[in-house]
Formats: sequence, structure tokens, C-alpha cells
Amino acid sequence: KRCKRSCAASRLPHRLAAKSEMMASERTSLSLPSWAPFFLLFLAVLSSCAANHDAAPASGRKVYIVYMGHLPEGTVPTDAEAAHKDLLDRVLGSGSSSNILHSYKRSFNGFCAMLSEEEAKSMAAMDGVVSVFPSKTKKLHTTRSWDFMSFPSNVLRSSSAESNMIVGMIDTGIWPSSKSFDDKGFGPPPSKWKGSCASNFECSNKIVGARFYRADGKFADVDVRSPLDSEGHGSHTASTVAGKEVSDVSLYGLGLGTARGGVPSARIAAYKVCWSDGCQDADILAAF
Repeated sequence: KRCKRSCAASRLPHRLAAKSEMMASERTSLSLPSWAPFFLLFLAVLSSCAANHDAAPASGRKVYIVYMGHLPEGTVPTDAEAAHKDLLDRVLGSGSSSNILHSYKRSFNGFCAMLSEEEAKSMAAMDGVVSVFPSKTKKLHTTRSWDFMSFPSNVLRSSSAESNMIVGMIDTGIWPSSKSFDDKGFGPPPSKWKGSCASNFECSNKIVGARFYRADGKFADVDVRSPLDSEGHGSHTASTVAGKEVSDVSLYGLGLGTARGGVPSARIAAYKVCWSDGCQDADILAAF
């Protein structure tokens, strides 16, 4: 399967096509224990460091995250979103719910919104609010994943078990035309999978989910507004975890061999939250 033309692939750097096929250095002949892909999901998010804050707009408002703890049992997403809007109206006045950029209503309870420092303090004092903090920007890093996490390189594998595993990658998106993500030989996704793909991205039986997030809507000219990877980092990490076996690959002629990820038969759900200027906390949380 291939990404649709609307992904604007023609705007991507020419080097990306080469990078997508030359990510063998970290993933040649490596395997993962069953719990490792889930750990790598968090590593992809946490292997970053804080960067400078974006300047606040002329209104004095910037993106704040309002954390309200866990979702009450039985809460449906629409009820949670209505509660978030009601809370913001009580602090900023009626009709201010348009300031909400995203409601978090699955993994936890909260939202992100454009607030001034004083409004953020008032919000933090409201009943039901655990904390309010500004959304910071992170920068991506890459390390020797297996050495860093002390993973063994030789582990017994079960292809059938792997094929029922869906690895969530929170990063810069994914490059679907890479041979590492070819879905030849894959059957339909597990019935438990309830995820989806963005309307401008065509998923496959290997890449079973793909979404992108940018709460503040501030895209640079070089950013591709789809799950398509325009930076290369997300495709690198996704192939390190779950890239299919690809033979006769190298990095510009170096390290010729067979490349594969730790769980090559696993499926991938890619969540693009990192852009040319980095990864914002508000978007990382939206991907969960």
C-alpha cells in the first residue's frame, strides 16, 4: 500500500527516501522480549529534552495543559468534552470554549487551551483540577536503543504472537513506502484493533493506524500535514521496533546485510506529534 498523493510527498527532502531504506545499523539480527515494544513507545516520547518555549502571542496567551486526573468510571468522551468546556466557561466567561485546542478523554481527563498566566492560575484553583502547566517543546534524540535499554539480542520469537501485537509509535510519523513496512504476507489486523487512519493517509495490514496532531495549528512551510514522515526519525524508530526483514541493505555501502526490527511481524500504529520545530507536550498527550 502507498500513501495517497495528497500527502504532498513531492515536497519532502530527497534524502528521506534513502534514509527509509538505510536504517539497518540498530536493527540487524535483533529481537525483543514481548513487553519491549510497549516500553519503546514511551522511549520514543521520553528520549527528548526540553527546548526553549515558543514566544507567547500578542494576546499574552499560550498553550496550557489542564490535568484533571483519571476519567470517572462510565464517562463517555462527549460528556468529558462538555465538562471541559463548562469549566473553561466558568473561568473565562461564557462562549470561551473555542479556546480549547484538544480534549483528553481516553487515557486521562483534561484538555489543553490558550490561556494567559493569570487565567492558568485561576484554572488551577478550580475544584476538580489537579494541575495546570504550560506545554513545552521537546527535541528528538537518537541513541543506541538496545545498548541503552540493555536488551538481549537473541530471543526466541513467535511470529503468530507478534502479528497480534500492535506497537504504537509517537514520533515524526512514518514513511509507508519503505520496504520495512511492506504488508506482503500480513493478514487483516487483530479484531481488537479499534484505531483509525487520517483521511489523507492510506493504511495497510502492516501500518494499521496513522494520525497526526498539532494543537496550536502552527505548521511551518516544510511540515507535511499528514502522518507522512518528513523528518525521518519516526520511520527510523518504527523500523527499529517492528521493521520487516529486508535483505541486502546498507548505509551508503557500509554495513551490508539483512535488516529487521525486534518484532518484525508486529503491526504499527504511527502517531505524528513531532514537527520541524520539535514535539509539543500538548500533542504528545493527545496521541495517547
